[in-house]
Amino acid sequence: MNKTAIALLAGAGMLASATASARDLRVEVTNLTNGSYFTPLLVAAHRRGTHLFRLGDAASDNLQAMAEGGDLTGLIGDVEAAGGTYVANPAAGVLGPGERTTAELDVHGRANARMSVVAMILPTNDAFVGLDSIRIPHRRGVYTYLLRGYDAGTEAKDEIINGGGAPGTPGIPADPGGNGGMHGTGAAGPDLNPNVHVHRGVLGDDDPNGGPSDLDRAIHRWNNPVARVVIKVGGRHHDDD
Repeated sequence: MNKTAIALLAGAGMLASATASARDLRVEVTNLTNGSYFTPLLVAAHRRGTHLFRLGDAASDNLQAMAEGGDLTGLIGDVEAAGGTYVANPAAGVLGPGERTTAELDVHGRANARMSVVAMILPTNDAFVGLDSIRIPHRRGVYTYLLRGYDAGTEAKDEIINGGGAPGTPGIPADPGGNGGMHGTGAAGPDLNPNVHVHRGVLGDDDPNGGPSDLDRAIHRWNNPVARVVIKVGGRHHDDD
């Protein structure tokens, strides 16, 4: 066999290997709450050791910006710096109660073998829905995960809708459903746990024109889980992974 033929066969083998180790992922996110909304979602595939958040650790500045105001800029930068791939804002806006959206990712090789999903929950001060660096399944199939709502631990839970949202600015940016009240005096103070922790849920009240909260406890209250993620692995995959 001549050198040209050997080179062609080697190239074909490398191409086949690269194709076999690629995975087409379809990620479906469903909002399971009654009256809460998710700000634009970030669905990311990245390396092991990369985390957008970690339960029990203090929130990063970039996580705080997302959890308090829905700003994904910093977290996207973190994913890019780590060599990851992502889909931002697959729903083209907020994701309402009962709504679902999908993101499609093409993951090559084993480098970006982990997946994370985050979005702020509105109307809250700093609650977010999150999936932290799960191992992406290697084989074809449908894989379902139920997501909790987490508290970034960065802002007092005053539950006052005032257009706030920037880090260090108290208050809730908005209630996309238009069910919020006004003139709340403040439902709760700073968290006892300053690290990322499972959210205790909205307190709310039944007074749309006063009381401690601008949130309606009959509409906005939620318990975990708050979202469902379905990962569909299809097309190309590596049978030996």
